[in-house]
Order: sequence, then structure tokens, then C-alpha cells
Amino acid sequence: MALAFRTCYIIFRSDELLVNYTAYSNINWVQMGGTFLLLVSSSLLLKYAPHHYKLKRIVTLLFVLFVLCITLSVSYTFSLHNTKNNLMMFLVGIVTVSLFFSLELVEIVGASVFIVLLYSTLIIRAGISINDQIMNIFAGFILGFILYSFSRYSYYFKSQHFVRLKQLEEKNQEIERLLIQQGEILGFVAHDLRNPLNNIEALSGMLYEENPNEELRHIMVATDKAKSMINDLIVAIKTDTVELDKQAENLNSFLEAVVQKWKSNSARNVTLQIAEEAVYAPINAYKMERVLDNLISNALKFSATDQEVAVSLTTRPENILIQVADQGIGIPENLIPFIFQQFSQAGRTGLNGEKSLGLGLHISKKIMHQHGGDLLVRSKENQGTVFTISLPLVIS
Repeated sequence: MALAFRTCYIIFRSDELLVNYTAYSNINWVQMGGTFLLLVSSSLLLKYAPHHYKLKRIVTLLFVLFVLCITLSVSYTFSLHNTKNNLMMFLVGIVTVSLFFSLELVEIVGASVFIVLLYSTLIIRAGISINDQIMNIFAGFILGFILYSFSRYSYYFKSQHFVRLKQLEEKNQEIERLLIQQGEILGFVAHDLRNPLNNIEALSGMLYEENPNEELRHIMVATDKAKSMINDLIVAIKTDTVELDKQAENLNSFLEAVVQKWKSNSARNVTLQIAEEAVYAPINAYKMERVLDNLISNALKFSATDQEVAVSLTTRPENILIQVADQGIGIPENLIPFIFQQFSQAGRTGLNGEKSLGLGLHISKKIMHQHGGDLLVRSKENQGTVFTISLPLVIS
């Protein structure tokens, strides 16, 4: 505002534009000079003594008193040296100080007393009648009380907000520490469990070759399943996002190989529908196969043996879609928001009693995010489920 006034004067060059121009011009120069000095001092303070708390409080208090004095002087000058006519600028200064400065109790009491004394001094020197002086001095005490009340009210809310932020920050730090500890414990357990399982798998394999029987086969299957669960656990607890090594792959051939593998290893009906034109995308073949294996496995797990599982590949203007659809029992609507969560409680037992850790879909979605894509679901209870892999379409 001070710069705007000075600019207008330079353009129009008319002292008659404003009553008491000379007084206001002097205040204007003081305002610009004082503001410049305070900005320079605060900048130097932040640069060379950023942790000097008392010095910061002194500079802040000086700035507050400067703002109050300037706005009071402007109001006094505009009112033709009669404060009963116009106190608008002073009220603006009070509100500004209350909203934008956080003053401690001693500081705001001192500032309020100082501004009341300054205001009363100006009233006494204004040359107005005794009655007007008494009324204006009384108004000055009211203004001082307003300054104190507004400032303490604002300070209370700022302090409450600060306390809540600190509490939230501490809780977030505690949660982060707990998550790290949980990951370390689970990782330690998972790694230590793999060694004995490898020994059990090797010994049972040797015994099965010498004497094949159903008990040894069950041990081998259970061991393989336990190793798979441990591998999923290790992947799930990793907090870092690893950059995948991706190569351009023909998705038509890739999907044909995956579906053929499932047809060879299962008596279930897994179909594939793809376009004749080859579709290419940069993928990590091992990770993508893991996602598809998980989706197809889930589809078979929750479908009757006579129901087919359909895999399809389509392209859109923006992305590539790979869908795995089944006609099984579907997912209840209340569970859909939770199925991608880590250790999800939305996991259910398969139609043949298959159990789950609730990690497969979480890992699959994580892998798709590493590909720059996504994993989506659409399902209705008793009407089947469709999982959609979305990959960005790369135009060569």
C-alpha cells in the first residue's frame, strides 16, 4: 500500500490530492524504510542464526509494534488529527497482528499496554476537548483489550493446531517404526524357515525316488506350498519399490504359453481369446507370469470344475487389457474394497478347502504398479469375477 501511494504521487505530482499530505508522506517513508530494515534483519537472522529463539522473538515483537504504530499513525493522519473520525487502518493493523503473529502472553500484554499509552498520548496532544479526550482514551483501552483478546484467541487455535500436528507426526513415526520392526521380524522368520524347508524338500524328494508313496508325495506338496507362501511373505514385506527389468514381449505368444501350461497341468477348462495382430508391451516376463498364475489359480479355486476360466487380450487407444474371467462364486460387495490389502482379511477358503494368506492379490497389484499399470476387479456374488490387468500402450 505504501508503494502504491508513492507511485500515485510520482505519477500525479499533486499535494492537494490528500489532506495532510506532508504528514502522511513522512509516515509513508518511515513505513517503507522500516519494512525494508525489518525484512533485511529477519533474512539475516534466518541465514546466520536460525536457531536463536530469543532473537527471533525480539525481531517478531519489533515487527508487531511497527505494524501497530504505522497503522495507528495512518488512521490518526487520515482523521485530520481527530481520532474519533477514522480508526479503520488501526483496526486493520490489530486484526493483522492477531491473525499472522503468534505472540506469547508477556509479549502481547506489553504490546497492548504500549499501544494504549501511545494512543492516549496522541489523544492528549490532539487539541480536542476534555470530554472528547476522555471518550477517546476509553476507546483506546477498548482497542488494547481487543488486540489482547484477538491475539490470545488466535494463539490458542494456532497452539492447538500445532499440538495436533505434533501428535499426528509422533503417531506416524511410531507407526513407521512398528512397520519396520514388523518387516524385520517377518523377514527374519521367513528367511530362517526356508533353510529347513529346503532340507525337507530335498530329503523327501530323494526318498520318493527310492520308494514312491502317497505320504511322501503329500510332504513334497506341502513343502512346496510352504515355500511359495514364504516367498510371497518376503515379497509383501519389502517396502522399497524395485525397478523391474522389462523387455518388449509379444503378449499373444506370452499368454498362449501361460494358458497352455495351465491346460497341461490341470484338467480344468482354461480358454484364451486374443487378436490376430501381435500386441507388444515392455514387461518383466517372470513377474507378469506370476500375476497371471495367481489370477488363474484364484479363478479355478472359486469356480466349479465344469466352469471355464476365460483369458482375453484386447487393446484400447490408451492401454492394453488382459482379463481373467470366471463364472464362480464371486466376491461379496463388502469385501471388494479390501481384497488388495496386505494380509487381507477378505481372503476366503476355496471350494475345495484351499487356504490363503491374503497376499497374492496384494503382490499382484504391486507388480502391476511397477509396470506402470494397474490391477482392477469387477465382481458380483454368485455371478463370477473379472480381474483386469491394465498396461500402458507403448507406440513404437
